[in-house]
Amino acid sequence: MPIITLLTDYGTTDSYVGEMKGVLLSGAPDATLVDITHAVPPGEVVAGAYVLGRSWVRFPPGTVHLAVVDPGVGTSRVALALRARGHFFVGPDNGIFSSVLRATEVEAVSLATPAVASPTFHGRDIFAPAAAALARGDALASLGDRFAGIPRRLSAADPHHEGKVVVGEVIYVDRYGNLVTNLTPDWVPSYAVIEAESLVIGPVRTTFGDVPPGGLLAYLGSGGMIEVAVRDGSAARRLGIGVGGRIRARLG
Repeated sequence: MPIITLLTDYGTTDSYVGEMKGVLLSGAPDATLVDITHAVPPGEVVAGAYVLGRSWVRFPPGTVHLAVVDPGVGTSRVALALRARGHFFVGPDNGIFSSVLRATEVEAVSLATPAVASPTFHGRDIFAPAAAALARGDALASLGDRFAGIPRRLSAADPHHEGKVVVGEVIYVDRYGNLVTNLTPDWVPSYAVIEAESLVIGPVRTTFGDVPPGGLLAYLGSGGMIEVAVRDGSAARRLGIGVGGRIRARLG
């Protein structure tokens, strides 16, 4: 049975997610719909890309991933459907697929905008029909014209060096207030000291119990990124930083 995952910033207060699911089930009634999350902060493409990046790999090949965090809806940004690493992805070409696109071949098409499509709800009127078509077995090439360009990647995707310091940034804040960064173990050796803005956090720990209650720590999170947290508290609230905040690994 086909699987369609959904990731949006729509929330669950309004009817938007329900309307998209109605379109999906009308076009692919046998599909299993899996909600990754609908709580991406409004318009935060970087956060959406992070959540998609850590979740899509948990699903079997052939899964269709519908990801809509789309502050540019209705503008000239391209609507995409693509195949990469044995999976299908549908959503705006605004960087949300950054984590999928690294070092892999991509086959992509640009989706046409139907005359009846709402200029403010492409999730329902463009992306959901395309995802349903892929789930029922339609060929990717049948959904639109071949996309000759390179799908956009976010500039925040990679840390950089400044002398003996690796500079990264916060790309996501989870519901506990933990700060997820774009720093990975490849960038941060075991002897590095983590700093959040100008505050020294210390070396990378293993888990929350490595510091006393209320203590700050950096650790390797379950998504493979360095995170900053407060044991039994919120690092976002304690430090007053969020997405885009600088996190540094001092190497010497």
